[in-house]
Amino acid sequence: MITYEDHRLRALAEDGRWQELLAAYRQGRAAAVVEAGEEAAAALTAPLGHLIAYAAPPELAVRLFDRDGGEGTVAGVADHDAGPLWEVLATRHSWLRLAPLLGPAPVRRLVAHTRVLLGEDLSYGAEPDPEGVPLRLEPWEAAGWEEAVRVREYLPGGGARSALLTLPASREGLGEVELPAPVARTDGRPVGPRVTRARAELGALASWAEVACVRGQAPLAAALLARSRRVVGGYLPFALAYPALVRAAAVGRAQGCAHGRLGLWRALAAMAGTDGPEPGEVNALVARMRCFTWQEPAAGLHHLHVALEDPASGVAWAVSGSQEL
Repeated sequence: MITYEDHRLRALAEDGRWQELLAAYRQGRAAAVVEAGEEAAAALTAPLGHLIAYAAPPELAVRLFDRDGGEGTVAGVADHDAGPLWEVLATRHSWLRLAPLLGPAPVRRLVAHTRVLLGEDLSYGAEPDPEGVPLRLEPWEAAGWEEAVRVREYLPGGGARSALLTLPASREGLGEVELPAPVARTDGRPVGPRVTRARAELGALASWAEVACVRGQAPLAAALLARSRRVVGGYLPFALAYPALVRAAAVGRAQGCAHGRLGLWRALAAMAGTDGPEPGEVNALVARMRCFTWQEPAAGLHHLHVALEDPASGVAWAVSGSQEL
């Protein structure tokens, strides 16, 4: 039900009275924190936060994340409506407009990587990423998807459109494959820190999916998680798997695609055996990586079924999950 307060706030937005709307957001959030706690307050005020992040001038919209309003008034990286409020903001303005205005480092970093996903090259003129993740897309990052679908498309009154996370997306290029007999996965067995860290990073990237690891080829890793040994599957370039892996972190609304990019770079760095996301080593890994994907008969609306093999190390990781949401 649309309330009187909803009508009042929308009227203020139509009149461009953004200072009043920001004040209403801050007052409402602070009061809700006292009454119901931080998580409930973030949810209750998120629709108004979305409106401000989407339509307010950037000089005012960035103040959603400033602490000058006092305790309980500030939106954090987890505040979301149809998606994180910082991602809504990042889709509306260039880094050139936002860089002089954004304060909090965590929000600033996520906004920067969202702009990178949207095609901006921030490798010059922006502060380096603290982990060393490049501030421009590598060619293999840009190759597999169109710029327009890399981040949710947010709507002015709330809500968003986003491409479905589907890997594989169809049977095209796939065929009947007999997977090898499953073997013991590395879980619980003595393995090097490289394998352990990569498995953990992939698990963090797609927390709703299962991750397995074996010493062997990609189909052998897929056999651990596939529901049948006879599947429709096949190999594809890593660039075509990349979009789904990035989107894996953004299933649901609390996280954005910037989380996916950062998480995947961490996982690739771990697979490559480097301490951090060193572009040269990651690019070399991507060039030699073998990616196997397969279909599951009962896949949900969002699904990810892929095995990633590094021939240099002889280790393969499989990620498999499905959600109806």
